[in-house]
Amino acid sequence: MDEIINKVANSSLEVFDLEDYYPIGNRTQIDISQWLTDGFILKEKDFREHLKQHDWTKYQDHFVAVFCSTDAILPAWASVLVTVHLAPFAKKIVDGNLQGLETFLYQEILPKIDYSKYENKAVIIKGCSKKPVPISAYVAAAQYLQPFAKSIMYGEACSAVPLYKKKN
Repeated sequence: MDEIINKVANSSLEVFDLEDYYPIGNRTQIDISQWLTDGFILKEKDFREHLKQHDWTKYQDHFVAVFCSTDAILPAWASVLVTVHLAPFAKKIVDGNLQGLETFLYQEILPKIDYSKYENKAVIIKGCSKKPVPISAYVAAAQYLQPFAKSIMYGEACSAVPLYKKKN
């Protein structure tokens, strides 16, 4: 009887898992519409009073996305004023939704990685994720890996999709 050999475990494939770089911390969205009259009208005096009365400490060490869920037309300073109140407490604040927040966090992290360890290696960008890794992070990772990797695949070692192979 032939011995079963795990070729994946014995291969020289390098796995690049974006979850390894996922920043730990609470993610929170703040909807500006809660402080608008009828969710649409910004009355500066009322808006400032709402922000003054809000408990900003509950965002301590959070990653925060500031957005407006209605079609209200807001002055640019509205999000900036919310940010000024949040800044002493939040780890990071972005204008947009939670997906935009994740994109922003990876845009900060990925350029700081040392990709030289993937020099002339076959790399798999791990595709299955338990955390909300945005597609934009996979796109960026491929760009950063391409100058180093011999080949890049996406997915899992048992069923990887080839994306790139360096020409000799």
